[in-house]
Amino acid sequence: MSSMPVNGGTEQTTTVIIGTGLSGLAVAAELCRRGVHSIVVDGLDILGAGQPANTASLQRCDAADSVSLRERNEILRHLRNYAASHQMDVRNTTRAVQLSMVHAASASVAAETPSVAVPAHQWEVHTPSGILLADHIVLTRCAHSQLRRMLSDFGIAVGRNLVAAMRAIGIYLVGVGDLITPSPKEVLRQAKTVGQAISSQVHPENPPTITTGSFAVLPA
Repeated sequence: MSSMPVNGGTEQTTTVIIGTGLSGLAVAAELCRRGVHSIVVDGLDILGAGQPANTASLQRCDAADSVSLRERNEILRHLRNYAASHQMDVRNTTRAVQLSMVHAASASVAAETPSVAVPAHQWEVHTPSGILLADHIVLTRCAHSQLRRMLSDFGIAVGRNLVAAMRAIGIYLVGVGDLITPSPKEVLRQAKTVGQAISSQVHPENPPTITTGSFAVLPA
C-alpha cells in the first residue's frame, strides 16, 4: 500500500514512525499485519517548537553480552526482510526534523468516509524532502524528559502518566526509556500493544483480519 500524495510536497498516511531501527520496524510490521499503512523515517532531530533532541546519546543498548546482541541483530534482520517482502514504506535516508500539531481533516472528508474515525487533530512531520501528514505518530528515540518538554511546548499538561498523555494526542512510544533501550522481547511486546491500539482507532468497528505471512518473531 502506498501513501496518498496531496498538495505540494505533502503526503497523507495513517501513521508516521520515527526511527528505522528495531523499535520502528517492529511496530511498522505489526501495523502492516493489521492492514494499517505507515511511513517509517529516521530519528527526529527537533522536538516540538524547535528544541534539539540529542538522539545519539539515547541509542544505548541494555544488553552488552554477545548472546543478547545476537538476538537483537537476528530480530532486526528478520524485520528488514519482512519489510522488503511486504513492500513496507521504510525511508532510511529521510530524517524527521520537526513535529507540528495541526487541525484534523474537515467534516466533509469525514462524511465521505463515515467508517473511519477522524481524530481531533493530526500531525505534520517535516522532513528535508517534504511534509508527512498523519493521524498517529510513533516515537522510538526520545527520553521521557524530552517528551515532557515537547508536550509542554505544545501547551499540554502531562500529569504523572506520560504514556497516557502522549496517547491522548495520538503519539505512541515503542522502545523509549529514560536511560537505556528496553530488551528486544520488551520492544516486540510494546510494538504489538501499539499496533493493536492504532489499529483499533483506524478500524473501530470492523478490525481487519491479521495477515500472518512469514513474520513470526512477534509474540502471540
